[in-house]
Amino acid sequence: MAAVNFDAIDLRLLAELQDNGRITNVELATKVGLTAPPCLRRMRTLEQSGAIKGYHAVVDPASLGYSIMVFAMVSLKSQAEADLKAFETHVRSLPEIRECHMLNGEIDFILKIVAHDLQSFQEFLTSKLTAAPNVSSVKTSLTIRTAKDEPGVPIELP
Repeated sequence: MAAVNFDAIDLRLLAELQDNGRITNVELATKVGLTAPPCLRRMRTLEQSGAIKGYHAVVDPASLGYSIMVFAMVSLKSQAEADLKAFETHVRSLPEIRECHMLNGEIDFILKIVAHDLQSFQEFLTSKLTAAPNVSSVKTSLTIRTAKDEPGVPIELP
């Protein structure tokens, strides 16, 4: 989706929803200076345009036993489009991989991976990631701590 010219109210709506996706329409309307019906219409327009891609809860990984987060830098043997798409399809089938970004440069992909413990990560790495077709190398870095984890994007309000 290309950048869209949003007015001040759209930007405030997006900022509020990004901070609290569970806010009621009435509360949201009050915060952005609208009544509820036009606020809801604007939200629907933002959703239909693709500016709002969805709503979700931010779940604490540790509460579900995921104590390990690893970033993996993956290099492929071939960068032909069909091979890149095949790798992306494989990655989408693995729930432990939470993010996958194709990179420019020496590394082809960076992955964010969660695991219950080091043993389960090692098993995942050797049986599902390094064994995948077309994978040349995988370099991993275990996360020690997270200093910032902020979803979304900065929204500059006028």
